[in-house]
Amino acid sequence: MSSTEGLSEEAHVVVVGGGPGGSTLATLIAMRGHRVILLEKEKFPRWQIGESLLPSTVHGICRLTGVTDELAKAGFTKKHGGTMRWGANPEPWTFSFSASPRITSETSHAYQVERSRFDQILLDHARHMGVDVREQHAVVDVIDRHGRVGGVTCTDAEGAQRTILAKYVVDASGNKSRIHQRVGAAREYSEFFRSLALFGYFEGGKRLPEPHSGNILCAAFTGGWFWYIPLSSTLTSVGAVVQRELADKIQGDPEAALTSLIAECPLIAEYLQNATRVTEGQYGQLRVRKDYSYANTKFWRPGMALVGDAACFIDPIFSSGVHLATYGALLAARSINSVLAQTVDEDTAFREFERRYRREYSAFHDFLVSFYNLHVDEASYFWSAKKVTDSTSSALESFVTLVGGVSSGEAALATDQALAQRYESQSSEFAAAVDELAGNEEPSILPLMRAQVVRDAMQQGANEQIRAQLGSDIGPESPLFEGGLIASPDGLSWSPSA
Repeated sequence: MSSTEGLSEEAHVVVVGGGPGGSTLATLIAMRGHRVILLEKEKFPRWQIGESLLPSTVHGICRLTGVTDELAKAGFTKKHGGTMRWGANPEPWTFSFSASPRITSETSHAYQVERSRFDQILLDHARHMGVDVREQHAVVDVIDRHGRVGGVTCTDAEGAQRTILAKYVVDASGNKSRIHQRVGAAREYSEFFRSLALFGYFEGGKRLPEPHSGNILCAAFTGGWFWYIPLSSTLTSVGAVVQRELADKIQGDPEAALTSLIAECPLIAEYLQNATRVTEGQYGQLRVRKDYSYANTKFWRPGMALVGDAACFIDPIFSSGVHLATYGALLAARSINSVLAQTVDEDTAFREFERRYRREYSAFHDFLVSFYNLHVDEASYFWSAKKVTDSTSSALESFVTLVGGVSSGEAALATDQALAQRYESQSSEFAAAVDELAGNEEPSILPLMRAQVVRDAMQQGANEQIRAQLGSDIGPESPLFEGGLIASPDGLSWSPSA
């Protein structure tokens, strides 16, 4: 238990971490007139991984907070879809975002962003909306009051110890969070995505032909797969995702390892033929990230919630990181706003938060399992380990532990064999959709939408995008779970379903 001696102040909510999840959540709560203090241990701008956004983030959640127009003015690279060298087709295939008929074509894009700039825009917007943002404030611990979190202790920019009492603390401080365990949870890591990423930045790389020059390019090869993200007309983020067993080689000589991996992937080698690696500034370092697919066993306890990478993270293949962080922030903000307004009791509000958040994580997990199963290289250790039908019992058991029972309840009751059959069926349906897409002259996402795993992964993001565009004109919402809650007309809190 942390001492409350030397109390300096109080707030309704303390948010730990100023990234997209923290800034979004703080803004959405401040918009309801509550006092929010956001504590960020670093001084912005700062480097951060994760540069590719989804349309639902830009035109849904960011529009809800009011920052979409600022993003449009920032000059970020527009992303109209994705290009893949993946699956049975030896040639790259492209999909373009296809908006709902209820959304205008202007919202059928996202951005490739330099996170140092993107995060700064979101943090500055939070300040503008009334959030008390304090950089260079490192949270030491939470205050536990008879089983309920009641604030935090922190060290300010001058090194002085401070205590802030609050009705809620939200940990949005990322995968290296120091306090996520205080919800009484452990992280469960996915055996299926047991990989690591080695990545850096290049100047002068090749671009896809127009109108797809801003697309993310993902290319599978024998040893794993590459991402290739055009951050500007000349700057590109390039990363290789490989089996975890290569950790010693990569950490021993990352430069030689990346050069070797690029040579193994002809498409990426071609795109980097005339490029040079950035060796100075925030992009000058080769970095490694491992064990990056996990979910906490609990996302909240009385007085505290986890969002973003403090709660969960999944494989980066479809840019779900910022989406899951901002979507989780929206769900947590709705729960906090509802409890502070005394319109919904805490247990009901946060049960809705956790069920929806885990459902979204589970939907992306199933989608990505199916996507990995598209590409099968019999000679590759990496790809044979990703074949669902050949997965070991322990891997499937790890998946059940990770997400079982949180989406529909089926997974927790399923046998390993039943799960393998389910994923094989999903992958076959997805593969057929990809084959149809690869044969189309005009790239669209419509063939992919025929695959259930794709529809499930896109559903909630699309719903929030429509809500942000149409507001109360969206019409009555149905609860996601039987007897569950629905979003209020402004999207900032929960309402009981009729």
